[in-house]
Amino acid sequence: MVFEKVQSIVADKFSMDPSEVTLESEIEKDLKADSIDMADLIMDLEDAFDMQIEEDKLAEIKTVGDIVRYIEDNQ
Repeated sequence: MVFEKVQSIVADKFSMDPSEVTLESEIEKDLKADSIDMADLIMDLEDAFDMQIEEDKLAEIKTVGDIVRYIEDNQ
């Protein structure tokens, strides 16, 4: 369920079809996200999951799968 929600948020944010967003999708390379896009995405995810993503963990988030794992581990 977490993946589907993240997939929907990412697809909406980057104007993509949800089927194009996989656990292996790289945020910078595949989604073409810059630092502003990443900050917006993190805020959207924090709102959607009612949580705070620690700033020092952001450097570890490279793929959609990393986002999903972080949310699952910290909810």
